[in-house]
Amino acid sequence: MREAIKDAARAWFHLLTGAALAILCQLMAGVALFTAFLTLTVLGAGVLPESVLLLRVLAGAERRRTAARTGVPVPAAYLPLEGPLPARVRTAVTDPGTHRDLIWAAAHAVYGVALWCVSLVVWVCALPVDGVWAGLAGNRPVLLPLIGRLADLEADWSRALLTPSPSAARDAALAARVEQLTATRAGAVAAHGAELRRIERDLHDGAQARLVALSMRIGLAKRAYDSDPATARALLDDAQEQAEEALAELRHVVRGIHPPILTDRGLTGAVRALAASSGLEVDVSVVDPLSSDPLSADGPLATDGPLSKDSPRAPAAVEAAAYFVVAEALTNAAKHSGAARASVALSRRPAGLSVLVRDEGRGGAEAGERGGSGLTGMRRRVAALDGTVRLTSPLGGPTVIEVELPCVW
Repeated sequence: MREAIKDAARAWFHLLTGAALAILCQLMAGVALFTAFLTLTVLGAGVLPESVLLLRVLAGAERRRTAARTGVPVPAAYLPLEGPLPARVRTAVTDPGTHRDLIWAAAHAVYGVALWCVSLVVWVCALPVDGVWAGLAGNRPVLLPLIGRLADLEADWSRALLTPSPSAARDAALAARVEQLTATRAGAVAAHGAELRRIERDLHDGAQARLVALSMRIGLAKRAYDSDPATARALLDDAQEQAEEALAELRHVVRGIHPPILTDRGLTGAVRALAASSGLEVDVSVVDPLSSDPLSADGPLATDGPLSKDSPRAPAAVEAAAYFVVAEALTNAAKHSGAARASVALSRRPAGLSVLVRDEGRGGAEAGERGGSGLTGMRRRVAALDGTVRLTSPLGGPTVIEVELPCVW
């Protein structure tokens, strides 16, 4: 009897919250009518998308309640409600997910309150009837389980009304994918523009300035060649130094575009070179799960290109992205973390290349756009290849950066 009362109480509380949500849906119906009236004006056009967002919040609350009751999640499928106002209004009006939410809200405004009222009647009748029945016959209660069935009925109705159709789910997934690719493209364009500005600045301030100085010294040497051979020789020596420095500047610029070491030694060798020059004690591990060959930092891959002798190489863009991720992560660790040690793990997986960089520093690195230009550039570079970046950096450390770069081997 005690367990039956507990189960009935939980079910009744579910119905109570459903009734409260139903009252909100009734209020939402008034808001919807008011919004429909205002939509005829410019003001209403701005109110409509916000009303739809509020409706999505109510439907999301019902999905969570239903999932908590049944133990099975209720999926949602909405078109992105973003962009300029005309596009948002058009989406709000045409979105199948919004239409489904409206039908649910209208129905739940009725059955949510009705089922709760029925549960109240069952409670009033069940306590004396089931108490006497259980005391005389020693059987399980008869009326109390009906409250649980009412709660299950409400959950079934909500699930049926809120579950999107397969076509709506596909359309919403496609729209979300288009939105993601649009944002990725914008980030890639921004990163490409920043890279071009960096190259232009490096060439203008470095190699170009040295080449101008070189040209001037050669001109002075030509003028002094007949009258003052010693001065001409000194100017030519200086010009040779300027030429060597200009070549060094050009190599630096080229390394920023695509490091030659990636071509010469492959990703593994390039990462080990980064580790050796980082100023930290860095452990590099390379694992190729597709061939089950764990390779230590001292293994034979120092000069091999792929992750293992028999592994195909990743595309050049993927290798370059992985290289710059490791370079940026180790640079940040050396500058900001206060760590003395770090580790880098490269792994070839069926879906692509995985990179994990970990340092034992103080932590506190910020994710997102607030994470500084280095992390922002890293995210944009990876997003341009449809990859993902996960940053974990609690205060006190450690800081872990996990990058997944999809590619076909």
